[in-house]
Amino acid sequence: MSGLRPITLITGASAGIGVALAREFARNGHALALVARRKERLLSLADELGASGGHKPIVIAADLFERNAVREVAQVLEAMGVEPQYVVNNAGFGLVGVASSLDRAEQLAMIDLNVRVLTELSLTFVDSMARQRGGLLNVGSMAGFLPGPGMAVYYATKAYVMSLSEALHSELKPRGVRVTVLCPGPVPTEFAARAGIKEGLAPGLLTQSAGKVARDGYRGLMNGKRMVLPGLGNKLVALAIRLVPRRLLLRAVDSRQSKRRANQQA
Repeated sequence: MSGLRPITLITGASAGIGVALAREFARNGHALALVARRKERLLSLADELGASGGHKPIVIAADLFERNAVREVAQVLEAMGVEPQYVVNNAGFGLVGVASSLDRAEQLAMIDLNVRVLTELSLTFVDSMARQRGGLLNVGSMAGFLPGPGMAVYYATKAYVMSLSEALHSELKPRGVRVTVLCPGPVPTEFAARAGIKEGLAPGLLTQSAGKVARDGYRGLMNGKRMVLPGLGNKLVALAIRLVPRRLLLRAVDSRQSKRRANQQA
């Protein structure tokens, strides 16, 4: 045993699903370490969670785009006498548009955060998650099931998250580490504005609140589920995707994204 106290490390904890996940873990008695760039938001959330009677979270204002960011987060935690029992990789963003027309640097930054940083965080704390009999929750997306013309790079990053998480679920199970990939459909958060989506996300049947997504993700992780699809509508869509020929999926996604771009330009 390391002698370090167990905590739950949550990235992207300043908004949306990240905030909802922090509240859900705190509600279930977990001590937290919250990571994001916007320190003021993290401090406000930490005050809220501390005032509710639980542990006041550790706040780590960090820019995960920096190459040494994960190492520095690990050093802060060790200095405070804690280590991750659970790691929740929620930080990420998307961009709408044709890949050849979008800003190249922004798309590479998206790959960096959605793929490289998530991978580094997933692997850095495996030993502590094993010691603490904890787990890893990676926030993917229904987009990971599909080819994504109109959001090509984003969809590809989420396919990676799904593939990596499912493989780690198998690899780490013998060490007592649970690994779950959470694949929500549309969720009304700041994600849409960051991605450049100005109109409605999707039909109401597919849309879930951040709170519902967080509850389902938490329960799935604690139960050792490989994948969590919040909402009946998204479960049915995932099933349909497996049955529909790939060329038709491409056509359907391309059509939807084309209409979205046309509406935004109107």
